[in-house]
Amino acid sequence: MSNIVLLFWVFVQSVLIVAAQTFLKKSVELFGAFSWTWEFFKTALTTWQFYVSGLFAVSSVAVWMYVLKHNDLGLAYPLMSISYIVALFAACFILGETVPITRWIGVVIVMIGVFFILK
Repeated sequence: MSNIVLLFWVFVQSVLIVAAQTFLKKSVELFGAFSWTWEFFKTALTTWQFYVSGLFAVSSVAVWMYVLKHNDLGLAYPLMSISYIVALFAACFILGETVPITRWIGVVIVMIGVFFILK
């Protein structure tokens, strides 16, 4: 698999896993205070956001299986750090979180590493 195709599929996998985490975050906000009780977990199992999160997570695993089938783990796995960028955008634009500049700088440094991994 060429590096461009690999990068595409890792990006798709990253979007799917960040979507799963974003829906999970939205669902846990609906649950109320965490407790190890049946009531808490019953609430979790009755929110549609929880199920959508699972659907995205399973889809992410399917794409990741394809990536691993056609690439070395030592090449593919570090590229998953692309999900850091996707997650920061989701945090800002979907969840309305404030992301400090230091976090953006850290992600840029990681992406420089990704560039070297692809070379």
